[in-house]
Amino acid sequence: MNNQITYSDLILLNEDILTNAHQLIDCGADKIELMMDGQAWNDMEDIFEILAEELRKLPVDFSVHPPAWDINLTSENKAVRKTAFDEYKKAIEFAGMIGAKHVVIHPGFCFSPVFDKKQAQQRSAAYIKQLCDIAKPLDVHLAVENVGYQGSALFSEEEFGHFLDEIDDTAGYLIDIGHAQLDNWNIPKVIHTVKGRLLGLHIHDNFGEADEHLPIGKGKINWDDILDALNDIHPDCELILEYAPGTPLEHLRHGKAFLKQKHIVG
Repeated sequence: MNNQITYSDLILLNEDILTNAHQLIDCGADKIELMMDGQAWNDMEDIFEILAEELRKLPVDFSVHPPAWDINLTSENKAVRKTAFDEYKKAIEFAGMIGAKHVVIHPGFCFSPVFDKKQAQQRSAAYIKQLCDIAKPLDVHLAVENVGYQGSALFSEEEFGHFLDEIDDTAGYLIDIGHAQLDNWNIPKVIHTVKGRLLGLHIHDNFGEADEHLPIGKGKINWDDILDALNDIHPDCELILEYAPGTPLEHLRHGKAFLKQKHIVG
């Protein structure tokens, strides 16, 4: 088992990218997931080359999370779908520039019951296959995340576990624990279902009503059962602490210590 604890810089959203990285390193980061949202990323194409050079100098590894707000790979609007695909493509190319091992992919949302979720799933699969073709030569994996709740998720628990069956293994699964809780999934069962292609987990807590991104133990998620499932399958995956903007940084240290105490870090 070779799990690596990663800090998402969502906790420092809207601040300077390099300053964020240094703050997270000072807080004990071994790896950082860069969230490409907020004003610091507004002119991302213009800063990629210089930013990549500076990030490569830092004593940490990276993963990349493309823009998440207002992005929908399976939108009913064709222009929005194209924009989402283009943003993911840019994120994959940037990941290649900094040696990041994975890029998070939101497979899409279905925001109204009048739209066909099966069609949305097919659109998502088609786009992810194209993104695999871009990512594979760069040695970048695509971590497909369960997103959406209160009816907007594309997949049931069972559908998510089989979504990648016909897709190249450049793509794997990222289980967002908080989202799974909101959708009332059996999280240990999902972990076992996708264990062969599990790339990571977004780790945060909530009370089952809103996507609060609370630190571990500050909501009502049953962490013992989840961590027991991870210990059962001995995955080689990232454990990404993804806490809400404004959360005190010491909660990252506490989360890292908690995970190490539970023996799921190899």
